[in-house]
Amino acid sequence: MVLPLQGTSLEVVRVAAIADLHYGRYPQGTFPPLLSHLASLADVLVLCGDLTDHGQLPEARAFAKELHQNVKIPTVAVFGNHDYESGHADEIKELLRETGTHVLDGDAVVVHGVGFAGVKGFAGGFGPRALGSWGEPMIKQFVQEAVNEALKLEAALARLKTQDRIALLHYSPVQSTVQGEPEDIYPFLGSSRLEEPLIRYKVTAALHGHAHHGQPEGKTAIGAPVYNVSLPLLQRISPDKTYRLLELHPPHESSEPV
Repeated sequence: MVLPLQGTSLEVVRVAAIADLHYGRYPQGTFPPLLSHLASLADVLVLCGDLTDHGQLPEARAFAKELHQNVKIPTVAVFGNHDYESGHADEIKELLRETGTHVLDGDAVVVHGVGFAGVKGFAGGFGPRALGSWGEPMIKQFVQEAVNEALKLEAALARLKTQDRIALLHYSPVQSTVQGEPEDIYPFLGSSRLEEPLIRYKVTAALHGHAHHGQPEGKTAIGAPVYNVSLPLLQRISPDKTYRLLELHPPHESSEPV
């Protein structure tokens, strides 16, 4: 599904992206200044998962309230693994949608002429070391979850007819942005199966979180930029700039989905 067009086309569209806010972990009052600052810089705010720390409804209600009070620009989000922890993902999604946030899970939305497609993604590893669908039924089920997420992302990207396609994930689609984490946990930080739709549909950029100790930038096999926008990572690299800001130039004639 392509959600309704949001906003009008702009000559330059500024997209601010951040992930792993883990609302509930940080002291109260941490996020209003950050959210207000991002809203003042950008035309679109992107949130790449782990919005809450334990997926609890009080965390989600408080975060939704701060988001509503401090962000007056279109917001697009995907969930992370923490948002599923307490079994309230559907309720959290509804709380965020009440603020006007587009929570994507195999969906796409066009904002100011830029297309956004999003999924949570899943684990499984990268390249020749990726877990294969062989052996016990539980292994096959695990691998199938990564395949399903990749198929959802592919379907969402296929619906976008915009010049610029931005892919939102929580798990990484490439190994390069998880390097710096212990190698033992690479398979749990993402899956190269998620990279395949990014190549097929030649995304402008992909954004993800999850790898708190990874690298801020990487590339797909055909050179599309992949940005790790995890808040803990960006805080460590540059405490004064804990977000990624993209500038896009969408043509007016490509602003409507077909």
